[in-house]
Amino acid sequence: MEKRLSAAAIWLLMVLYGASVAQGERTRDKMYKPILGASCFRRLNGTHQTGCSSTYSGSVGVLHRINVEADLEFLLAGPPSPPYAPMIPPHLFTRDNLMRLKMAGPQNISVVLLVNQTNNMQQFSHELNCPNQYSGINSSSETCDATNPAKNWNPWGTGLLHEDFPFPIFYIDDTDEIEKLMQCFEKFNNKDYKTHALRSLCAVEVKAFMSAAVNTEVCMRRTNFINNLGGSKYCDPLEGRNVYATVYPREPLLNDGIEVLRTDEKIIMVTCRLDTVSMFDGVGVGAMDSLMGLAVFTQVANLLRQLLPPQSSLPDSRRNILFVTFNGESYDYIGSQRFVYDMERLEFPPESAHSPPIAFDNIDFMLDIGTLDDIANIKLHALRGSDLAQKLLGQLNNYARASRYGFNLNIQSEISAHIPPTSAQSFLRRDPNFRALILNARPTNKYYHSIYDDAKNIDFTYANTSKDFTQLADVGDFKGLKADSLQMKVRNISSIVALALYQTLTGKEYTGTKVANPLLADELLYCFLESADCPLFKASSYPDSPTGLQLPPMRYISVLGGSQESSGWTYRVLGYLLSQPQPNIPKENCTKLPLHYFAGYNNVGECRLTTQNYSYALSPAFLIDGYDWSSGQYSTWTESTWSQFSARIFLRPSNVHQITTLSIGIVVLIVSFCLVYIISSRSEVLFEDLPASNAALFG
Repeated sequence: MEKRLSAAAIWLLMVLYGASVAQGERTRDKMYKPILGASCFRRLNGTHQTGCSSTYSGSVGVLHRINVEADLEFLLAGPPSPPYAPMIPPHLFTRDNLMRLKMAGPQNISVVLLVNQTNNMQQFSHELNCPNQYSGINSSSETCDATNPAKNWNPWGTGLLHEDFPFPIFYIDDTDEIEKLMQCFEKFNNKDYKTHALRSLCAVEVKAFMSAAVNTEVCMRRTNFINNLGGSKYCDPLEGRNVYATVYPREPLLNDGIEVLRTDEKIIMVTCRLDTVSMFDGVGVGAMDSLMGLAVFTQVANLLRQLLPPQSSLPDSRRNILFVTFNGESYDYIGSQRFVYDMERLEFPPESAHSPPIAFDNIDFMLDIGTLDDIANIKLHALRGSDLAQKLLGQLNNYARASRYGFNLNIQSEISAHIPPTSAQSFLRRDPNFRALILNARPTNKYYHSIYDDAKNIDFTYANTSKDFTQLADVGDFKGLKADSLQMKVRNISSIVALALYQTLTGKEYTGTKVANPLLADELLYCFLESADCPLFKASSYPDSPTGLQLPPMRYISVLGGSQESSGWTYRVLGYLLSQPQPNIPKENCTKLPLHYFAGYNNVGECRLTTQNYSYALSPAFLIDGYDWSSGQYSTWTESTWSQFSARIFLRPSNVHQITTLSIGIVVLIVSFCLVYIISSRSEVLFEDLPASNAALFG
């Protein structure tokens, strides 16, 4: 009987507990409404920390809408119920305004919300005026003058990406989420501002606490110390993968596996940047700042693979072209610095490639494809004049101006220290005499390194023709595209570069009519700007493999274990476009690299001989024991760890309400203590022993 009663009691307690939890969850759901968005986060280098962080338990601020710059004065001149969370549209998200909010301190400003209302926006770039200024060939004004818009590479830059803020900054893109915030503000906050302290107000809580602080040196020291005790990390080095491939397959290592440098091998390097960056986690596709260069890069690779004769037919059969996309270039050239470091030690390609090392003596010259903001105004840059620069410039313009192609472009040259912030700087920093040439357009991107450098910024419209994009096009076949479309502009400059390189390798001028296919540019831009579930990614994957997400791939370098979507898809695409079909090899025998089985354009499957591979994009600073973190020799960027990103709105009680509640609680506590004392001191009277007859009844 007692056991049954005990079980019943336990069951009743469980029911009551479950009901209380459910009721608590329903109450919480009524109190808080989540807000979807993306948060700013913290990165660190050898000397500083940049970015944002909330307090450990989350930062709370009263919503306040900023329509014009004058609205900020209310928040900066002793607001009545601080701290506040201003909702700022992009055109007011300026350096002056953000620094004023920063100076107001967390006492007045605890959260900043960037709302996606772009009506009055004319520019939005929070990179420096001179990106990577201190990690290139030199930091002098000859390379980039931050004070002179005509002599720097990002005239619209505010530098906010490299500032440290004492509050979280949260970006809200969705119109429904923005409307939710505005309705809450209008209903509770947007009236009689002087009485804010006397009533409940709509507030937001943002949780984005960053574990790391001070700089990379301190963070890595703490991380290594904690890890020795089996704990968690505070920060991770920025780390990714470079992707490379050659036009012609290289000879494998000897059977004994001994790495022998082949000094007679001569290689032309064609390079571009793979990554981009923005202030907010997971947002930003870098359409103009690096994707345009990647589109030209892939077009050049595909065109050369189909036009060039067999390697044995070249005047010099030892020549080859190496295509490399460098990752992490936005953060002091991480990928190219590591590439140079590995080449110096004869550790490129990596051991997994099973091919001989490549040294600097093997490099004939480097052609770096930089930012192509304005394809009609491209320059060929070089640090020093040379016969090579003049010869290549002449070849480029020969095809750019040829009436039979109708490209109608004129590529100019600039021989000076005014070198664009591209991967070539890592090579020139090692050796100013290195034969590096850079194709770069004059800067026109007002949204460089930002969330708004997207398809709209480059005026991209997906043609979606469902036609074969892998084959070359005839010069007069526009594939249904307008002559001034973005796809045709990419086709034109890609063809010019590829044909000039064709002439360099073969020693003959190209007189054919085949040029780059604008549909390949159409498909690649669609994949990286709008959806990874796209025809090009499917063609370069294994047949019937899972499709990509209906979102563009992340193109931020990330950290070890983070998203490497961009390099993964680039690896597949570059491998597919530079591979040689092997029609006589069946699927069951096409299983080991360098053989790879692709779905192909028609998704029927085809075996191809590939040359693509990965190399490391981790700064040498994290490999060198006792590295001087403040030396500036190598990139030292790390990313702070965090537990979660979240935002929610709720009704924050007034100060009077909170004081009243606290006062009542204190009174109840005092009364409770008094009652307990009185009852305890009178327990003999209040709880006297029962009579024996009654005790027997209850015994």
